[in-house]
Amino acid sequence: MRGEVHVNTAESFFALLKRGLHGIYHAVSKKHLHRYLAHAEFLYNNRELEDGDRVIAAIRAADGKRLMYKEPLIA
Repeated sequence: MRGEVHVNTAESFFALLKRGLHGIYHAVSKKHLHRYLAHAEFLYNNRELEDGDRVIAAIRAADGKRLMYKEPLIA
């Protein structure tokens, strides 16, 4: 065991991920799997924050970043 790294931590993260995939998204594409994982990672890492504080953390993390569904095509 290293600090907070143990089997229960991994099981807790995957339970959160599984609950999100089945309960929120219902269908997941391979193309965007990294986005679903990033969302689950954010929720897990900020699980002890209140909802409002979590929203503020998400806004701060997005500050200065372009949020695009896909890269624009250059003609």
